Amino acid sequence: MVKTGLDRAIDWLRGGRVSGEEREAADLLRRARLGLVTNPSAATRDLTAAPDALRAAGAKVVALFGPEHGVRGEIADGVQIPHGKDARTGIPLWSLYGADRAPTPEMLKGLEAFVFDIQDVGARFYTFTSTLSHVMASAATANLPVIILDRPNPIGGRLVEGPILERQHASFVGLHPIPIRHAATMGELGRLWHHFGVGKPPLVVSCSGWRRSQLWRETGLSWIAPSPNIPSPETALVYPGTCLLEGTNVSEARGTTGPFLWFGAPWVDAEALADRLNAEKLPGCRFRPVRFKPTASKYNGETCAGCQIHVLEPAAFRPVATC
Repeated sequence: MVKTGLDRAIDWLRGGRVSGEEREAADLLRRARLGLVTNPSAATRDLTAAPDALRAAGAKVVALFGPEHGVRGEIADGVQIPHGKDARTGIPLWSLYGADRAPTPEMLKGLEAFVFDIQDVGARFYTFTSTLSHVMASAATANLPVIILDRPNPIGGRLVEGPILERQHASFVGLHPIPIRHAATMGELGRLWHHFGVGKPPLVVSCSGWRRSQLWRETGLSWIAPSPNIPSPETALVYPGTCLLEGTNVSEARGTTGPFLWFGAPWVDAEALADRLNAEKLPGCRFRPVRFKPTASKYNGETCAGCQIHVLEPAAFRPVATC
């Protein structure tokens, strides 16, 4: 059975056994005043949200920090988020996707450690990995440890695809020189960010029972959308490829029920495109003609024609090469 870092941390807080190398993380979780960087994707196996689960187990979570889309996940992509108070817990809620992308000295007051728990999707341009880098850098300036509650990479931990980012092109959708499909977990990325000179080495509470060959459906864990346009693990699998369409005049189907699985434009011949793509015999997938009308983003309100990617053999599918 796969257990996430959060589930293992809850076990420790309830008196479970701790191995020697993880004792420091367990001790901080039990006694420190914690700032929790999180969103809805961070939940226990029984689907209790991380803030509620940690507080119920006795952890002193005194502030919440929200990445893009917010702590509760209701904010659309690219929309800046204000600071405030969390409606459920009443504790301070600091936005890391507004005027500030990194915790400021004011946000750090009263904290003794950071806890970071967000589900990644395995692609370089997913902004939560940049938020982790900024949190690690800010925490180091205040001598605060960072604990990462790790989660599986939903598209597997073996296959790497795409070019490595050139440093001169670094941005919030890609801060560090890693490939598009990076095959790492969030905890491994935190250690890599330290290797690149960011902050102090994070304390990683690893998953147990996860094999690097596993895709999400094999973990037995429930999928909770880490952002509004990644509604399923199948979406996560195509995302490292179809997200590249954001830089083109083709819609990646934001504002529909099939974001990143569908793509097209008003001027596309859907059947001809599907025939041409299927003739390429790209591994692990097949293309089906679709029509859709986005309610947001590119071609808002216009009927688009294009294709849906159907991943028939996930182990053979290569999203970056396909797109």
